Amino acid sequence: MKIASIGGSTNQAGHNLVPRNEAMPLDLGWVRDVRVNLSGVERRAATLPGRRTVKKDAQAAWLLKAITCIDLTTLSGDDTRQRVERLCAKAKAPVRPDLLDALGMADRHLTTGAVCVYHRFVKTAVAALAGSGIPVAAVSTGFPAGLIPHDLKLKEIEASVRDGAAEIDIVITREHVLTGNWQALYDEMRDFRMACGDAHVKAILATGDIKTLRNVARASLVCMMAGADFIKTSTGKEGVNATLPVTLVMLRMIRAYQERTGFKVGYKPAGGISAAKDVLNYQIMMKEELGREWLEPHLFRIGASSLLADIERQLEHHVTGRYSAFNRHAVG
Repeated sequence: MKIASIGGSTNQAGHNLVPRNEAMPLDLGWVRDVRVNLSGVERRAATLPGRRTVKKDAQAAWLLKAITCIDLTTLSGDDTRQRVERLCAKAKAPVRPDLLDALGMADRHLTTGAVCVYHRFVKTAVAALAGSGIPVAAVSTGFPAGLIPHDLKLKEIEASVRDGAAEIDIVITREHVLTGNWQALYDEMRDFRMACGDAHVKAILATGDIKTLRNVARASLVCMMAGADFIKTSTGKEGVNATLPVTLVMLRMIRAYQERTGFKVGYKPAGGISAAKDVLNYQIMMKEELGREWLEPHLFRIGASSLLADIERQLEHHVTGRYSAFNRHAVG
């Protein structure tokens, strides 16, 4: 079979494909005017899986596209150099060659969107990925709580950039959101953006911690005003991480920001996305809300570790008609 509908599958960071968000002055009037229709959001999110499905070859194509948008991640306390190197090897060859051949994709250079690690392992990942075109993303600013001193946050960003990280996933100070101190959040985010230099910055909102969808919407907007290249749901360490309602709210703010400024900002759901059927819902919502371009890795990333294994299992089932054991598709 030939899967030909996924578009460009050579997976570079793609940072030069759209103009970088240049930020704007903090507009408190716009921030305070933001409202969220909770029942409307919940209804839209709840009905999406039943209204939109993809099957057979189309599903395989969407799953292959999803692979190119995965930030393949290891953020465990027992991470080692060897584990990071194995993860990087999987990022460079995320699907078994026999499956790619059966799908008519053997001639494509299929990789994940990035590899995401703690600062300690940035140099290890950069060396392991040399020549692959796969960027290294480093979590930073006292991840996951973000409660270290501000000057140390900036130094951590700068250290990861020096070590070769092309992307920095920062955590905001949740207190600024919970107390409505939008100026402090804006100033913090501007400092993070400046410290990143040419490296692109993903702002992690920790949506499970900031409590309400209105807070999610306002924090998304302030971070984009301050220059975030991506807005991201979660660290993966909160009690509640990425959800479809939160995604819808964040996508609507990305759309509103683009309409006001002309700048396209990326989106990254993270935490709890481990099943292939779930990632399809995120892809469909991205396409419906923002358009086809937001299915590409320069505007869409998925923070995940075990998701890739389940996608490979689904692709094997598509090719052979049989499911294999999950442990045959380990990524670390």
